Amino acid sequence: MKQLAELLQNVPGIRSIELKDVKGLAQLLREAPEIGSIEIKGWFGTGVVITRTSAAPSYAPAVAVPLPAVVQQAGAPAEAAPRAAAPMLKEIKSPMVGTWYKAPEPGAESYVKVGSRVTAGQTVCIIEAMKIMNEIEAEITGVIREVCVEDAQPVEFGQVLFRVDPHG
Repeated sequence: MKQLAELLQNVPGIRSIELKDVKGLAQLLREAPEIGSIEIKGWFGTGVVITRTSAAPSYAPAVAVPLPAVVQQAGAPAEAAPRAAAPMLKEIKSPMVGTWYKAPEPGAESYVKVGSRVTAGQTVCIIEAMKIMNEIEAEITGVIREVCVEDAQPVEFGQVLFRVDPHG
C-alpha cells in the first residue's frame, strides 16, 4: 500500500495522496465486487490503474487509451452516432489540455468560423492552460468546414477542434 501511495505521488497532476486514501481505494475494491478496477489520472493522461485480481491486487501504470466521444445506447437511432469526418477534410487538434476560446477576449469577433479561409501559421483559437493564454495556429491552409468545440469549454490533448478542407 505504501509503495502505491508513493507511486501515485509521482504521477504528474496528483498533488498529494496519502496512505489512507490508497487503503480506502483498496477497501472499495474488496467490498464492491461490481467494481473491477479503479483508474486514477493526473495531468496529460498519466495515471495508475488498480485492478481486482483473484489473488493480491496488482498495480500497473495506466496507458492512455482514447475513449469514444459518444456511446450509442441500445435502441438509440443510428443518426445519434458521431459523424465521421469526410475523407478530404483535415483536422486541427488540441496540442494541450485546457479551456478553448474562439476569440481573443469576451465579446470580440471569433478568430475563425465556418467558411473562414485559414493559412498555416494563422491563429485559429486560444487554449487557456494554467492561467496562460496559448494561441493555437493552423497547421494547414484551407477553409474551416466545422468548428468542433463550443466556446469556453474544456478540451483534451488531441481533441479535434476544427475540420478544414485543404482544397476549399
